[in-house]
Amino acid sequence: MLTEKRLNKFKNVISRRQKYFTLVLENIHDAHNVSAIFRTAECAGIDMVYLVYNTSEFPRISKTSSASANKWIEVKRFNNVKDCFLELRKQKYKIYSTHIPENKTCISYSLYDIDYTKKIALVFGNEHSGVSDEAINFSDKNLVIPMFGMVQSLNVSVSAAICIYEGVRQRMLKGMYDKTFYTGKELNEKLKKYLSK
Repeated sequence: MLTEKRLNKFKNVISRRQKYFTLVLENIHDAHNVSAIFRTAECAGIDMVYLVYNTSEFPRISKTSSASANKWIEVKRFNNVKDCFLELRKQKYKIYSTHIPENKTCISYSLYDIDYTKKIALVFGNEHSGVSDEAINFSDKNLVIPMFGMVQSLNVSVSAAICIYEGVRQRMLKGMYDKTFYTGKELNEKLKKYLSK
């Protein structure tokens, strides 16, 4: 039975969803990593995640492993980078790959120098090979997390959480969680979807 409290929570969450802040997951094969990223994204109010899987299958995610966070996020699937990025470009997104460059010819920007208040898509790659060369080449910029230790890499779900929450910080400062980016019709459609889950 749907209580008034539950209905109000749905409405409040939907109204704060960040329509223009999204993620692209490219061939991330570990189910725990994918679940953790979905959970972080959902907590941050991200509404849509794009999946590009062309070298491995999308992992089977346990319904309990991410507290069912993935059921609250819309997903678009692609089997190649080009089609995914063309879709994002049609919507005027800036695309930022997250890649640790192996040489100095790859220009990278600190994640703290990126403006997350614009339409932004963050690309996270495979646990072993990282973001593909194709995705890096099609991206607008490459961003990195500043690191000062002997180890120069983080687990992909940790990297995603750090990058996502820098976006949350910037968007909160701009009051972007205090308004909605959806029309009344879109909000009603989203509410119907939530009620059916």
